[in-house]
Amino acid sequence: MEISKMAIFSAIFLAMALFSAASAASVDSPFIVAHKKVSVSRFAPGVERLAVSVDLYNRGTATAYDVSLTDDSWTPELFNIITGSTSKSWERLDAGSSVSHSFVLECQIKQVFYGAPAVIRFRVPSKAALQEAYSTPILPLDLLADRPPEKKFEWATIQLESPSVYDAKNPRFLHDIPSQTTKDQS
Repeated sequence: MEISKMAIFSAIFLAMALFSAASAASVDSPFIVAHKKVSVSRFAPGVERLAVSVDLYNRGTATAYDVSLTDDSWTPELFNIITGSTSKSWERLDAGSSVSHSFVLECQIKQVFYGAPAVIRFRVPSKAALQEAYSTPILPLDLLADRPPEKKFEWATIQLESPSVYDAKNPRFLHDIPSQTTKDQS
C-alpha cells in the first residue's frame, strides 16, 4: 500500500513539474543580448581612433519596444566624438532580429581605459516598468602606449636561416643535431 501512495505522489509531482515548465516556456518575452566591441587604430602620432560597435540581438520570443542604447563611459574630457553618437534608439526590436550601432572616437591622452558596459533599456508589453540589459564589457584599452615597432618579417627570416627537417628514423629535428665540422688542416 505504501508503494502505491508513493507512486501517486511521484506522478502528481511529475505532472506539476511538467505543467509549470510548459507554462514557463509559453511566456512570451524579449531577451536582449548585447555585444560591445572596440577596435583601436593609430590615426596620427599622438592620436588614436576608436571604432566602437554595439550589436543588439533579441533572442526572446516577443518584440521589445522603445529600445534605447546608451554608452556613457566615454567621457568628453578624454575622448572626442568624430562620427555618430554614444546613444541610439529604435521603435522596436522583433524576436529573432538584431540591430547595430557604431560611432568613432578620438583619444589624444595616454591612458589605460576601463570602459563600462553599454546600457540597453526596453519596454515589454506585459510589464509597466522599463527593463534593462547590459552589453558585454570591453577589455582594458592601453591607449597611446609606447609599442615597439612590429617585426613582421622576423619570423620568415628565422625560418629561412634555420629550416627544420624532421628525421622519421631518429625523432628529432636535424637542425638540433650539432653539425659535423672538419678539423683545420694546417
